Amino acid sequence: MSIHREIDVHFQGAERAVCTHVIDGFLIDPGPESSVDTLLNALGDEQPRAVLLTHIHLDHAGAAGALVQRWPDLEVWVHRNGAKHVIDPSRLVASATRIYGDAMERLWGKIIPVAQENIRILDDEGSAHGLRWAWTPGHAVHHVAYLHEASGIAFAGDAAGVRIGTGPVFPPTPPPDIDIEAWHRSIDLLASWEPSALAITHFGTFSDITAHLESLHAELDRWAQVARRTDEAGFEAEIRTALATGPEERSYLKAMPPDTLYGGLARYWQKRDTASST
Repeated sequence: MSIHREIDVHFQGAERAVCTHVIDGFLIDPGPESSVDTLLNALGDEQPRAVLLTHIHLDHAGAAGALVQRWPDLEVWVHRNGAKHVIDPSRLVASATRIYGDAMERLWGKIIPVAQENIRILDDEGSAHGLRWAWTPGHAVHHVAYLHEASGIAFAGDAAGVRIGTGPVFPPTPPPDIDIEAWHRSIDLLASWEPSALAITHFGTFSDITAHLESLHAELDRWAQVARRTDEAGFEAEIRTALATGPEERSYLKAMPPDTLYGGLARYWQKRDTASST
């Protein structure tokens, strides 16, 4: 019998902001390095079979290098589009530093490279050890989702959005890779798996698959149109109003900071407009 475990890494002291999932010894999305001590305390001395990254954003993958440092033979799975940035994170760190500045280390910790020999590079689809994976772009070009075939749980990272407690489903839309059409196709791919549950990094596991994914389809289009008709300040104000969801509000604000979301959609529309004018 497969045992699925959720570990709240208490990112920046917030509950239910970043969730690491563990099943059959596989660890999905270790979270940021700044929270790695919480993760290691929860894991104890037991080495994971492998670390499975849904994508390389620092809130999901930042602790991968620290875990390999702890267990030098630990394997890290990552899509081919993101592998080079896990092996050499210098460009990723430089890009993030331009956004977060002096808060970079406080937020994300120390980003440690993962040696190439520890990396398992994933193609767009495949399977191994009872896990199936598929490329699920839209949120990021290096995003994959995993299906644990015995339990039917889909570990969907950000492809299945952000949903905390009894709060609503939101699409996290940071730059630079947001692609609305690709994201809709990825949502449909997740639905085609007919999973028993959706396990997401922000935050937890949900069994109302159809309602969740239909809501994400609608919210993705809704927020894309908000970004189309307003500016950054207006978008952020609408997001903050929508995130005012009672006890989950602080967790949502940590999981998807409102000031990071407009840029991805603005870039998407800019690319669309440029393409249509040529």
